[in-house]
Amino acid sequence: MRNQKTLIQYTNEASKELKSYYGYAYPLNKILELLNDNYGPEFKLYNMERDRLSDCRDVLEDILTYHPDEIELVTRVFDSIGASNVQALKEGNYNVKPSTFNNLFYFHKYEVAVVSIPIYSYGHPFPENFILGKSDEQIAEFLTFYDEIERKSMLKGITVFTDTDEGLVRSKENITQQINREDVLLEDRLKTEIFRSIDEFFLNSGSFFKTYNIPYKRGILLYGSPGNGKTTLVKSIAGSVSAPIVYWQITEFTSSYSINDVFSKVLRLSPMVLVIEDIDSMPEHCRSVFLNTLDGATTQEGIFLIGTTNYPEKIDPALINRAGRFDRAYEIKQPNEQLRKKYLAEKGTNQFLDDSELDELVRITNGLSIAQLNEVYMSIALEWHYEKQVDIKKVIHDLQTNQKKVRKQDWITDPVGGIGF
Repeated sequence: MRNQKTLIQYTNEASKELKSYYGYAYPLNKILELLNDNYGPEFKLYNMERDRLSDCRDVLEDILTYHPDEIELVTRVFDSIGASNVQALKEGNYNVKPSTFNNLFYFHKYEVAVVSIPIYSYGHPFPENFILGKSDEQIAEFLTFYDEIERKSMLKGITVFTDTDEGLVRSKENITQQINREDVLLEDRLKTEIFRSIDEFFLNSGSFFKTYNIPYKRGILLYGSPGNGKTTLVKSIAGSVSAPIVYWQITEFTSSYSINDVFSKVLRLSPMVLVIEDIDSMPEHCRSVFLNTLDGATTQEGIFLIGTTNYPEKIDPALINRAGRFDRAYEIKQPNEQLRKKYLAEKGTNQFLDDSELDELVRITNGLSIAQLNEVYMSIALEWHYEKQVDIKKVIHDLQTNQKKVRKQDWITDPVGGIGF
């Protein structure tokens, strides 16, 4: 499309009366002038689909770190905003590197520039991301490169999306300790079935699905009482598949906007795993939007959905009663005697107890979750450390008594003179 003259230009004296527009247009036109002077004419500003560059500062940081030859720092935009970031490292050390905010970056290979700058409205700065280039073809090539970098960055940990009162917040959780599949305490048949479906989904780009003419999508629901390894299972998946893991934390601030935002990101960077934590907590006002979006996502290829809930009775039946949402529901049960013994033995409980005591401990811990077994081990270790002996019946009795008080909220015995809410 050939360039056409616009009705309003920031160079017109009258445009200064449109203060909000002028404050928006002035820095962008100064950036265009600089690019045209330094790298040749015909640069223009491109509009992107909503939130297409919302994570550009994270991606630019990865490019600066791992692909420095691809990127050039051209200039700082506003003089009152810092040009560098100071990052605290371990042991009191600090790292100073170029900021991905308020700096103009140029990619010679694609003749494309990217900048994240504040747009001031009502006296407050709101960060906005912009992309500028010479041709549609080069912009498309650059965005393919951009997506590859973002996807590789997401492979280095778990990407966490959290709905907050300020919108969808993205963070990264590094996998500091790899959880092997052997360390996941599930019944063998159940564990085999779950991991087999995951492996086939990501093995050879989903060749299994293509061979048997099966839609390249999958959804499983993990349910059961808390503390029995649903999160551990997800982390073991994250460390054993060559695909990004997105962990979405639903809150009371979840909205139709954040639902669309999350799904647009994962679809663009598929194939990947999308974990929807506590799916039963989806706010009532946006459940229909969620179900419709879920239908749209699962009809497109490359998304392995994992939903988790501690309260399956609260799950909307529409989630699992319609094909294409969640294909299978798996109950993560309390550990049986074999799993309890395996867990306690691997924790090292036999350094405090002999075989008969360990067998007795396994027997009397029937009905406890894995998280509660971990607390049992902690209590035994503390008692052994100070007393050099362990009364396992007392340990279990104290734990059960405490749990009853928590359930009944019966831990306050003297209401006078205390501090509370």
